[in-house]
Amino acid sequence: MSLTEGAPAPDFSLPATGGRTVSLASLRGKPFVLYFYPRADTPGCTKEACAFQAGLPDFSGLDVTVIGVSKDKMAALETFAEKYTLEFPLASDPDAQAIDAYGAWQEKSMYGKKYMGIQRSTVLVDAKGKVSKIWPKVKVEGHAEDVLKAVRALG
Repeated sequence: MSLTEGAPAPDFSLPATGGRTVSLASLRGKPFVLYFYPRADTPGCTKEACAFQAGLPDFSGLDVTVIGVSKDKMAALETFAEKYTLEFPLASDPDAQAIDAYGAWQEKSMYGKKYMGIQRSTVLVDAKGKVSKIWPKVKVEGHAEDVLKAVRALG
């Protein structure tokens, strides 16, 4: 499925760190950021998570929830969150249902071998539950700041 800006955000409900559950229904009425990353506690994913954590006061001040999503098991996510003091929810999507619905499950290639995996990407959903902005192939450097700018532009 290919997600487009202006489309309704696909439904999801996922277990998250800190005993939380994140879902489209629970977030209705306020904007939120879903960022998809390949694997907890790897260099790029750690850098991205720490950048979102550093910007969390700004996101929270705008009443925007940030959620990281990967296929990692909850135990790995809890360890990752604890290690880097990540306060926002990290959600586990082992079957890649939300990951696929939001367009982050894609064919990748390494050393000429093709496989399916998570494309580092981010989706901003507005308060009406519509996809406001999609970052399909994220470069970690400066990304959290770009997302924050888009959040501020929502008004």
